[in-house]
Amino acid sequence: MNQIGIALDLGTSGFRGQAIDLATTEIIGTVLTARHPLPGANVMDHLNFAVDMGLDVAHGIIIATINQIIEALKVPRENIKRLAVCGNPIQLSLFEEIEIRDLAYAGESKRKKLGVVSPNRDAKKLPAKDIRGLALPADVEIYIPAAVKHEIGADALAMMVKSDLLKIDEIALVTDYGTNAEMALKVGDKIITGSCAAGPALEGQHIEFGMLAAPGAVHDIQPEKNGFRCYVLNNDMISVPGDLVAFAAPDIIEKGLAKAEGITGTGVISVIYEGLQAKMIRLPKITTSDSKLHLGRDVSFTEHDITEAGKAIGAIRAGFLTLAREAGIELGDIKTAYMAGASGTYVNALKALQIGLVPPGVSKIYQIGNTSLAMARDMVIDPEQLWRLQEMAQQLRANHCMFANSEVFAKAYLLELSLWGEGMPWDQYHKFNKMYGLPELIPPNPITVIIRLYERDIPDLGYRGVSYIDTVGYPSTVKFSGCTGCGTCIDGCPEKALSFSNEDDFIIRIRPDRCNGTACIRCESNCPEKVFKFSLIPFTRELPFIQ
Repeated sequence: MNQIGIALDLGTSGFRGQAIDLATTEIIGTVLTARHPLPGANVMDHLNFAVDMGLDVAHGIIIATINQIIEALKVPRENIKRLAVCGNPIQLSLFEEIEIRDLAYAGESKRKKLGVVSPNRDAKKLPAKDIRGLALPADVEIYIPAAVKHEIGADALAMMVKSDLLKIDEIALVTDYGTNAEMALKVGDKIITGSCAAGPALEGQHIEFGMLAAPGAVHDIQPEKNGFRCYVLNNDMISVPGDLVAFAAPDIIEKGLAKAEGITGTGVISVIYEGLQAKMIRLPKITTSDSKLHLGRDVSFTEHDITEAGKAIGAIRAGFLTLAREAGIELGDIKTAYMAGASGTYVNALKALQIGLVPPGVSKIYQIGNTSLAMARDMVIDPEQLWRLQEMAQQLRANHCMFANSEVFAKAYLLELSLWGEGMPWDQYHKFNKMYGLPELIPPNPITVIIRLYERDIPDLGYRGVSYIDTVGYPSTVKFSGCTGCGTCIDGCPEKALSFSNEDDFIIRIRPDRCNGTACIRCESNCPEKVFKFSLIPFTRELPFIQ
């Protein structure tokens, strides 16, 4: 076999990996993880976990998962020549095992008080032996691209490069839709970047029947004469017509080509749009008899799901409102939008436009796929791309808007939470929008053109196709002194992350990839004996070398 390169997208909701034949540049195969391996629902949860539990622990869990991916790609390790990663600064810092506390604290004074010094996040080429626990030969070349500033990293650079944002003349916005939504607004020769922790709903997480984009996921819904048609991803990740459902009751009117196993983030957007159109959703309520919208007998959508989705939609709209204000433009000035990532690929772009995920005045929307994995693949094939990205990062560092410190973003997001979570009337929304001096939220352009470049977020899965890792990383076990084995922690876990490993000895098994971490800890608060201590869970510290 020829020499092989490994491309990795370390996403906030999950990892994606590809093996590439370096002689032919042909993709051999693709591996996706069902979830992110660290406890938590978003990038800030991952960061908090690393700060609280230790950088070494978080690094260990991430590297163990990367070892899983390399194993699942089924290529000879001795043939692997280089590996390139792409992701936001938090994920890449955890991968490299360098200081992450500077990313946790926005204030310079806080960092100085703690003695935190920001590490060098410029582009690096390292030998594999420098990445602790990585199950590769010591001399394999590791490529880590540069960050722009704080939370804007290589994934943001990737979406700008792969969208051709830098080459166009009109005012345009590119957004990588996901748990951590990166944005870049181009106005003339100026590019302003921003990033917001949109939350996991756009990746199908924190939704009762949510799932990532995978076979069996409902990704779109279309009204038909007798009901609503679910569109489901099949085993080749291609959209096919699923069941025709009633919405108001768990009835299947007509069977389709694929059964719904759950709903992905793009399906969430479609359900909300169709529910609003059918007057079955009146924010924040669902008006059906059981307060649910049914996508068949086994999958439904709840009022809690609306609230979770509203947080994500609201954060993204607040984000582009803030960037427009920073640039001194109105939303109607933004003529082109690029939608990147799995959610940006599979979502019905017109529905996304209607409910607020895209600037309302755009005339063109391009859906461009997973740019982060594509950029990692480019670096594997052409290592010089690493240094070209470094030059771009240096040019962009002066034009970053940190939403966490922005009063404009805070006001815009407060309005969105009032709209989605409390049902604020639109006339009140517009009144406060004007009072806060925000760009006017105009009606969506009715003649927007959609250009979908790829059928899948990963256009080429390789000649071996795609495989999935459902149990991401390695479970841990713990036994707490004083535990009575009542199972309250297990029953109360919203993500089903806990189970008894040995019920007789009250040994509890924890799946980090399902756990919501310190943002939840219901296991600890619900324990009647108060003996469950999240901080004492021995999350994976040793990294097993998978043979």
